[in-house]
Amino acid sequence: MSIIIPIIVLAVIAVVCAILLTVASTLFGVKENEKFAPIRDCLPGANCGACGYSGCDAYAKALAEGQSNATGLCVPGGNGAAVAISEILGVEAAAVVERVAFVSCNGTCDSVEKRYEYSGHKSCRSANMTYSGDKMCTFACLGYGDCANVCPENAITVENGVAKVDPVSCIGCGICVRTCPNNIIRLVNRNERVTVKCSNNDKGALTRKYCKNGCIGCGKCTKVCPAEAITVMNNLAIINYAKCEKCGKCADVCPTHAIHTVNFICGAEK
Repeated sequence: MSIIIPIIVLAVIAVVCAILLTVASTLFGVKENEKFAPIRDCLPGANCGACGYSGCDAYAKALAEGQSNATGLCVPGGNGAAVAISEILGVEAAAVVERVAFVSCNGTCDSVEKRYEYSGHKSCRSANMTYSGDKMCTFACLGYGDCANVCPENAITVENGVAKVDPVSCIGCGICVRTCPNNIIRLVNRNERVTVKCSNNDKGALTRKYCKNGCIGCGKCTKVCPAEAITVMNNLAIINYAKCEKCGKCADVCPTHAIHTVNFICGAEK
């Protein structure tokens, strides 16, 4: 009897608590917007933050609750996600500008000298904390694969000391951009055809001393560009893609081959 009574008391307490919790959830619970789940299902779940929100849930919530009507912010989801979301919200679909990550460095092992032999943790971030890395060019890709490790699509490999993005596999999430300690990975529109594969801001003589493939800021590209889409800022050629006509003349005259013609759709580069 001494055992049964405590059991009964505990059972009654449990039932009362269950009833109270049920009543509280009914009276005070926040109902989920019925559009949230369908919108969330349209998103790829990369949680990359490319849309400007903390993740897919936050973006879906903003759309469902009317805090945003921008249906085309999900770059990984592409136009398919934008169309599906617009149908749920009953609005016109916004076009998605497909983007791809590009490593702005051509400092391969045979073109950039090492200043020392790094023997620490094989991480770009760790190496960068030691005299800005082991390469003479402090703007160079360190080549330890931090970007490759975080890529959700396994679209990045390290070849000859430099990270390389497979544009066909890349979904443009931008996680690698935020991971690179040297800030040399950029997102560019998938339909662009010319890129500057260098990030060095040193003067030309110093750049050439440390890297055979670096931009030396000579300005030859600016002179041949028919659209005046290229300028040299801080000793580095910068392309204004709003003006670029994709002719490739700048790549033809670049003495160090720091400017490349590319085709991100099929993955070609030269």
